[in-house]
Amino acid sequence: MLTNILVALTQFITSTISHLGYFGVACLMAIESAAIPLPSEVIMPFAGFLVVSGRFGLFGLALAGAIGSTIGSFITYYLGYHGGIRLIKKYEHYVHVSEGELGITEKFFAKFGAISTFYGRILPVIRTFISIPAGIARVPLGSFLGYAFFGSFIWSYFLAWLGLRLGEHWHDLEIYFRKFDIVIVVLIIFGLIYWLRKHLKFGRKQG
Repeated sequence: MLTNILVALTQFITSTISHLGYFGVACLMAIESAAIPLPSEVIMPFAGFLVVSGRFGLFGLALAGAIGSTIGSFITYYLGYHGGIRLIKKYEHYVHVSEGELGITEKFFAKFGAISTFYGRILPVIRTFISIPAGIARVPLGSFLGYAFFGSFIWSYFLAWLGLRLGEHWHDLEIYFRKFDIVIVVLIIFGLIYWLRKHLKFGRKQG
């Protein structure tokens, strides 16, 4: 079952980007930032990989990723702003956030205040959920959107750049990848399984 989910997830991401271009990147990043399980660590590097072929521009990808992420962040900000924890828990089947993840982001927000939205958007795990405590704390919308956009732009640019660098050196790296392809595949599978179990909460939800 997990294998089918992994294949479907990857195919959905690559197909969306291939067919919809920048708009597809923005849509996928919006979904990811709304705390719906789609890893930006797959979305942006794949799009960046296509920069080599001339399909995309690095700045354009970062801009599309930032716009989409800001839209998605606004959704969780809105839930936190108007309903707090109670509303988040009501929609927990759609907004996949665990108590542990929410606790981490709440502590992070308490330490840095409103600007934590900016810092949080460039950090794994925290970036997806930092909008919730920002909404609960009723950070002014203009400040929130500005911090979310610029933080997301940096994150999107960085991941797309990694994909670009991989694409530029693909022929040089291919010989090494072939030697260690089994190890790489196993690591990727275990990494994605861990990510899916963590975000979809297979153990607890199915139990």
